[in-house]
Amino acid sequence: MKKITKLLCTFLSVVIVGFSVVGCGSKSDSSQENNGASTSEKNVAKIGVLLYKFDDTYISTVRQNLEKIQKENSDKVEFTFYNGNGDQATQNDSIDLLLQKGIDMLLVNLVDTGAAQTVINKIKDSGKPVIFFNREPETDVIKSYDKAYFVGTNATEAGVFQGKILSKIWSDDKENVDTNGDGKMQYVMLQGEPDNPEAVARTEYSVSTIKDSGIEVEELAKQVCNWDQSAAQNATEAWVSKFGDKIEVVISNNDGMAQGAIAALQAQGFNNGPGTKTIPVVGVDATLAAQDLINKGYMAGSVLQDAEGMARALFEGAMNLINGKAVNEGTKYNLDDTGVAIRIPYQEYTK
Repeated sequence: MKKITKLLCTFLSVVIVGFSVVGCGSKSDSSQENNGASTSEKNVAKIGVLLYKFDDTYISTVRQNLEKIQKENSDKVEFTFYNGNGDQATQNDSIDLLLQKGIDMLLVNLVDTGAAQTVINKIKDSGKPVIFFNREPETDVIKSYDKAYFVGTNATEAGVFQGKILSKIWSDDKENVDTNGDGKMQYVMLQGEPDNPEAVARTEYSVSTIKDSGIEVEELAKQVCNWDQSAAQNATEAWVSKFGDKIEVVISNNDGMAQGAIAALQAQGFNNGPGTKTIPVVGVDATLAAQDLINKGYMAGSVLQDAEGMARALFEGAMNLINGKAVNEGTKYNLDDTGVAIRIPYQEYTK
């Protein structure tokens, strides 16, 4: 009996050891397969997405569209999002962290476009491709690295569309818009940032387009509000107290600030619908909140910045670069005259 027991124990030991060896061998093979780029897991592109701040309305919409793309292409791409919190140093730290992790490429929505060369230098050392988006660096900076590109809009277009919307309102309803009857369009301007190329272009071209249509203008006030709704609301409250209904139109570099302006106007009895004096307010982005205000008649119009189109161009361009292809190969997008930028067209949005 003891002999049988001993033999049985020996047999079981051999079986257990055998399974252990097989198990270890399987694990080793699997690990090597992942490193060999032959499994679907390895084929998933790891892309770091650095946003200047999560709570920006337009940027959050781009993020939502990227998340939707990831869900639809879970076997191809994995996005990891990092919040810059409006601080370039924080964003730089996130870039360093991503490069240490061995990310496949980066999509960067800069906090400060002036820091682009520093960011380029960090990424260039790693040899990883990068696409800047929404906030445009200087073209020469992008060209300093052969794996760097930009996806965004033509900054002047948004201002031109704003100017056209206001020119048409003036032409169609001058009697009600020109409240003092002096033939001039008196306006206040809510500017995003003092040195941001998008903000500067929107500010300049909205006004120049109105002038080009033959309308004389007068700037009552301009305030840099850093794209912030609350800051714009406070500025507009102060202007209404100072100028009252001398304000004939409000021009805002984005919809968030336009919402702040409308909140301030409504608190003073303006822009509350039929039977109340409505001061035309225009913004940029055509966010869902702005579209709602426009459809209710509280806001005159906006300029659609296509968040879905932006996300799609980023995804397709990134996948091309990761696979060693031209950024726009096999896509509907073309590079502009710079050779490093893809432009997403704006569209006018009115009721």
